[in-house]
Order: sequence, then structure tokens, then C-alpha cells
Amino acid sequence: MGEREKIYLIDGSAFVYRAFFAIRGLTDSTGRPTNAVFGFARAMLKLLREESPTHMAVVFDAPGKTFRDDMYPAYKATRPKTPEELIAQIPLIDRLVASLNLRVLRIEGVEADDVLGTLARRAEDAGMDAVIVTGDKDALQLVTEHVAVYDPHKGDSGLWYRPGEVAERFGVPPARVVDTLALMGDASDNVPGVRGIGEKTARKLLEAYGSLDGIYEHLDELKGKQRENLAADHDTALLSRQLVTIRTDVALDIGPRDCRCSEADKEGVAALLGELEFRTLLEEFLPDASQQEDLDYRLILTKDALTRAVAEMRRAGTFAVDTETTSTDPMRATLVGLSMCSEAGKAYYVPLAHTSEALACRPEEGELFSEATVEMVPLRDALDILRPLIEDESIGKVGHNIKYDLIVFARTGVQMRGIVLDTMVASYLTDPSRMRHNLGEVSLHYLKRKTTPITDLIGKGVKAVTFDHVPVDQACDYACEDADVTWRLARVFHPLLRERDLVQLFDDVELPLIEVLARMEMAGVAIDVAVFDELRREIEVNQKDLEGQIFEEAGEPFQVNSPKQLQGILFGKLGLKPIRKTKTGFSTDMDVLEQLARVHTLPAKILEFRGLEKLRNTYVEALPRLVHPETGRIHTSFNQAVAATGRLSSSDPNLQNIPVRTEIGRRIRQGFVPGQKGYRLISADYSQIELRILAHLSGDENLKRAFQDDLDIHRITAARAFETSADKVTPEMRRQAKAVNFGIIYGISPFGLARNLDVTTAEAARFIEHYFDLYPGVRQWIEDTLAAAREEGYVTTILKRRRYVPELKSSDGNARKAAERVAINTPVQGSAADVIKLAMLGVEQALRGTGGTLLLQVHDELLVEAPTDEAERVAAIMKEAMEGTIQLDVPLKADVGVGEHWAEIH
Repeated sequence: MGEREKIYLIDGSAFVYRAFFAIRGLTDSTGRPTNAVFGFARAMLKLLREESPTHMAVVFDAPGKTFRDDMYPAYKATRPKTPEELIAQIPLIDRLVASLNLRVLRIEGVEADDVLGTLARRAEDAGMDAVIVTGDKDALQLVTEHVAVYDPHKGDSGLWYRPGEVAERFGVPPARVVDTLALMGDASDNVPGVRGIGEKTARKLLEAYGSLDGIYEHLDELKGKQRENLAADHDTALLSRQLVTIRTDVALDIGPRDCRCSEADKEGVAALLGELEFRTLLEEFLPDASQQEDLDYRLILTKDALTRAVAEMRRAGTFAVDTETTSTDPMRATLVGLSMCSEAGKAYYVPLAHTSEALACRPEEGELFSEATVEMVPLRDALDILRPLIEDESIGKVGHNIKYDLIVFARTGVQMRGIVLDTMVASYLTDPSRMRHNLGEVSLHYLKRKTTPITDLIGKGVKAVTFDHVPVDQACDYACEDADVTWRLARVFHPLLRERDLVQLFDDVELPLIEVLARMEMAGVAIDVAVFDELRREIEVNQKDLEGQIFEEAGEPFQVNSPKQLQGILFGKLGLKPIRKTKTGFSTDMDVLEQLARVHTLPAKILEFRGLEKLRNTYVEALPRLVHPETGRIHTSFNQAVAATGRLSSSDPNLQNIPVRTEIGRRIRQGFVPGQKGYRLISADYSQIELRILAHLSGDENLKRAFQDDLDIHRITAARAFETSADKVTPEMRRQAKAVNFGIIYGISPFGLARNLDVTTAEAARFIEHYFDLYPGVRQWIEDTLAAAREEGYVTTILKRRRYVPELKSSDGNARKAAERVAINTPVQGSAADVIKLAMLGVEQALRGTGGTLLLQVHDELLVEAPTDEAERVAAIMKEAMEGTIQLDVPLKADVGVGEHWAEIH
């Protein structure tokens, strides 16, 4: 097509249907389905961005019957009813198209295809080119030298159809596509076609006879069943051709040149994308914050200016603070500068350790600059001015991930006090199901404001620099924006926490926990490197031995870590039945190998080999490399804003996933030791806390009595399930009962339990039924919890922590079942998270003056280091504090122990 005006004609109905079925289970935080809107919006914005059309029309099917329904009442009769979740999204799609200022057409009595065809022909007649954007093969009949069809969903960059591509696709020119479709029919539209003729046969017949009419003119030349079917279905073939022929003569009030694109209502589009929580699309669409408003971001370069800024923060009573450093690890970071804000749009940046090159800049204005370079306030002088403000508990501090800033300040000799809000933790608490709570994400979601990525300043990968090399004028804008955005978010979260009844949980648990976690991270935990060296050598020997056994089982050597080679051995040479296919062949992941291990020994050895490899890479070799050069300890990070249940997670390194019950896990724990001579490790671990919480929440009398009488809950459950007395319960019976007891908390199905226990689904169903017979209160609690969750849209824990479960109303059965499991599990596991957090606060308080230091929290366990002569007293204090953390209908029980290394305690 030449350099003519061009119109893009969008098959809106096809876009919407494709998006709805291609993207499953997407909802906003209220449970409103948004999958079709998201897919449609993503496709439309991509098209507008990449093609920059001057003319465009979006065409949808109008409600009601069309002329084809009158012609053939069975037309599209086999199509299922339009899902209610899709219908509900149509008004949102209309709002989006309206905000984009695009022409929309819905014409009664015809289909969208007919409107597209008419506009395409009119464009061609008017000397324009037309591009029909659709994935519908029927549209290929409209292709000419000046009308193309574009399917954006095929391949990486879409697929274009011009006359040559159509001929290649069907073996006939575009004008004969209707004949092909008439012969082969279309099951999706219930177009009958001719029996026994598919696309390949239709192609051969048309290549031989030119057209549908030509085929019937030479019907005598055909033989057998094919001739009989063509003869019998002659009228059907002609009807089918009428049904698939797209009209190009629809009466329209507008022409192609009336469809000129206007500038989009950017605020309207952004508002809708934000309302629908389409973060990635919103980020792309929003202008930079600096383009949205006038900002007063000031660089502080003199002691007088710093003194005035500090006084301004003090007068405000509360301010946002953010540090800029050389590392994302606060224990290895050097303070480069800090920003402060107590008024939206106005912030200060205090550079403290930028390089001389970074200071060689010429800011556009300001009395504080010299002509060639700028000079910073000396670090010692700056800290002397800042310290009274940062350490003043009566002045409120707001931050985003303020634990990081607290640690950075502490390592610089400044003790931050008066933290009143962490906007990252507040974001997590108000909506724990959101995957990310970093400042950019939260700003997009709540402020509809795009922030500057740090990579814009420091770069990426090997070419990245540290923040001290960033020119101070750029650093000022970036750092002030962070403080400004954090301040604005504080104005959002204060009322939101009140609205969702989360203030007490935030103020009494999450906020004080920040300081506890910071002290734990700074304390770190010591390891005995020699233990890890010895374990590494043992694992290497074991792996070598295992590798030999694997080669013997396989009958040949191969790369054990190569999925492709393993596929060849398992499914080729050994002939095992594949379980799941992937893009690169048959899956050999852990789940598949566990199933295959039931029928062959090789997969079990592969699993063992992989397990050793993972432990070696993750812990045995990695941990010694993470010992801090200054402290001689490992400093993990505890994350408050990751796990949706409310539990803490650990990262860099993750110390919460070390295997507990395996020999190698015990050996790894043996390497965790006190960091000083004359000290011991003390562990306190809640016993069966989730089952105790279930007893409290459900109020089941049998379950409560078992814990009140300190009985073996798994033995009792086994005795009932196997209809025997408690003293005759075998270890295997108890193991199975334990799987049921804990499985109920996670909403386990008979199928899932059967896999865990390696029994039949029927047997597993009986185990579950026996459980509910023994503990009927639990069944009732589950039913009541699900009913309340469906009505309110969320579940809560003992301390009113919320988790939203909008998928409970999903039409997708799998999504709904998963949501039911979440709704059952969260009140239990989330309440356990509440309790261990309260316990951390209580234990840390109780340990003051004992010489004991809280080091780690791992699931339901707290690990402390204390002087040997205080160890037993510390253990008793921990036990008392943990068991008295919260009053439940059943007693909390903590098992404590003292040892020279972590493994010795258990």
C-alpha cells in the first residue's frame, strides 16, 4: 500500500472476546472482573503507540438479531451464552474508548464484520488505505491492494495479510475466500458447509475448479462420497456462502474521513486505568510527575540553609524522610544524602557524600551555588544539625521502608526515633494480596503518579554506578521526589487504615515491630565457616556417588542438570510416561519427578541429587560468602510486606527455608553458633500453634479439650479415623492423621490428601469425613467463614488483619476453589503470624537487662543469643513471654532449649 491516508478499523467485539478468554481470573481489589478490559486496553494502547493512526474506528456487534439470523435461525446457535462477567465489563470498555476519543460504531441488524467491510470499501473508493484489525479469518475476503488485514495477536509483531498472504493461506485469492468458507463451514458460527469437506479438501477443489460454482458445474467429474455429499449439500453450500459473505453496503451516517483521531483525554484514561488497578498500563500512560505540576525541590548546601530546613520540619511536627546510599543492603551502605518533606510539592535534599565529579554541576538557579561547583555541608557538621531532629521522639517520622533508613542512620551514629508511619507497611496492611509495595508501585496505585526509576540515574548492570556518583542536581530531584511522594502517601494511608479498622494492628504490632526487626538485622547471626566447609566436601562426595548411581540406572552418562538430556533418558530410553508438556518438551520438574518416582527409582535419585545441589548452592557455599567483613556475622533482611498471610519472610539470605527434619538440614543448623565466647543460643518454638488457633477460632469442644488436657492431637485424630484406641495407634496412623489435621487448615481436597498420603481418593475422603465427625465445630466454622467471606469480600485474623478474596465470586471453578482455600487458611495462618509478631515484641522487651539478643524469627520459632550463665533464665523468660502473648480458649505452648549451636537445641 502506498503513501495514502490510512484508516484502522478495529474489530472491537473480537478483541474483547479474545481478551476475556485469554486472560483468566483477573479482578480488581473489590472482586470486579477486569480481564476483558485489560486485554482490550493493552491491545488498543499498543496499536495507538506503534501505528500512530490518523483515522480509526472501533466497531462492536450491536445487541439483537441480524439479517443472518433471519436467513438461518441456527446461525451461531451453538455459541454459549455470553458470560455475565464479560457483559459487566462492556461499559468499562466503552468508557475507555470514549476517553481515547475514538469513533465507535454499533449498527443494529448487521454484524461488526459488515460495518468493517463497508468502511473498508468506502475508504478504498475515497482513495484511502484501510487496515482491518482482527483475528477473524472471515475478514480475509475483504483484502485488496488497498485493504489489508492485521492480526496483532499472531507472533511477536503481529501478522499482516495482503493478497499474496491470503492466497498462501487459503490457496485462492481473497475474492474466493467465501467459497472456501462455504465448503468447509465454520463450527464457531454454526455455518454448516458441506459434510466431509475440511480446509485441505476445499483448497484442492478450488484449485481445480476455481470457484464454488465451478465445482458444481463439474460435479460429474468427482467420485464417491465426496460427490454424494456435495450433491446432497448443494443448497447448504449456497446458504453457507451467503452467511459468510461480509456485506459492504451497510447504510452508515459517517464515512472513513469522519473517523479522524482526536487527542485522547489523558486524565480520563489515567483515571480509568487507575480505578481498574492496571499498574503497567497506567505507568506507560502517565506523564512524569515533573510535567504534572510545579515542584519546589531545594538543594541544601550551607549550614544556615540546613538549620532553616530542620526548623521547618520541627514546626511541622511530622515529616517524611528518605536516605540515599551506595547499596540496597543497609548493613553495607554508605549514607550519601537525605531528603525531607513536610508539605506536598516542597522538599529538601542534603548531599553528604557525593564525589567531586557529582558536585561539578551548574544548577539553573539558587543563591547557594558557586559558578563552577557546589560544596556540601561537611558530614560531621550536617549530622550535628540533623541529629537532634532525627532523634527527637516527639517529631513524627514517615518513611517508605523506613527500617532501611533506621539502620543506615544507626550505622552513621544517629538513632532515629518517633517513627509514626511506614507507607510500605501501610500499603501491605491495607491490601496484602498486592504483589509489590515499592514506592513506585504504591505511588501509581494511590496517587496516579509516575516516579523516576533509580536506573535513570545510576544505570543498569555492570555499567551501573553508585548514588554518590550521581550529579547533585539530578540527585536532588530524585531524592526530593521520594520524600514528597512518601509524604503524599501518608495523607492517603492515615484515613485508609482507620477506614479498614487497621489502626490498632498497625500502631500496636507492625509499627513497633519495625524497630525490633532493625535491631535483629543489625545484630546478625554467627556461623562456623569450618562446619560449612566440611559439609560442602561431604555433599560433593555424596553427589559424585549419586551421579554414578544415576548413570548406572540410566545406562549411560549424561548431564544430570540438563532438562533436555533428562527428558531423553526418562521418556525416550526408559519409556516412562510423560505427565506434563512444556514449550521445551516434557516437564521434568519436581512435581513430575515425584510422581515418576513411584514407578522407577531413577527419578527419586534425580530428586535427591537436585536437593543436594540446591542446598549446596543456597546455603552451604553461599552463607560463608555472606559473612559481613566488619561484624563477622550474616545479616538477613526480614520483610514485613511480602507474605499475604501476614507472616514475615527472610531474604538475602533466606534463613527460613532451611530443611528442619532432614539430616542435612540439621547439619546446616549445626553451623549456626553464638557469635561470642561464653554465649549460648536459645530457641523457643510454638507447639502446634496453627491447630491451637483453629481450636480457638472454631470453638470445637473436642479440639479445645485435647489441647486443654495437653493430649497428642494427632494420636486422638488417628484413633477416631481408624476406629481404634489411642494406645493402639501406630506411627503410620499418626502420620496420616497429622496430614489430615494440618491439611484441613489449608483447605485440602480428597485428591490432594490422597497424593500426600499415597492412598486412594476415596480413602482420603473418608479420613476427612472422620475428621469432621470428630470435630464438627471445625466444619461449621469453615462454612461460616466462607459465607462471611463471600458477603464481605475478605477474611480477618484474631488481630483484625484483613485479606481480600474477591475470587470467591469468580465463575472460574479453579480460581474459586483456590480462593476458598485462602479464605479458610488465612484466619488460621494469619492469626499465627499475629501471635509470633506479638511474641517478638514481648520477648524483646522481656530480654532487656539479661544480655540476651533476639537474632532470628523462623516460622513459629525465635532464636536468641545470651551469655551462658544467663541462658537458662533467658529460656524461662522466653517461654513465659511467648506462652503469655495472647489469651486464647486453649493454652499456648512453647518448647525451649539451649545449645552451643542451633541444631543442638532441637
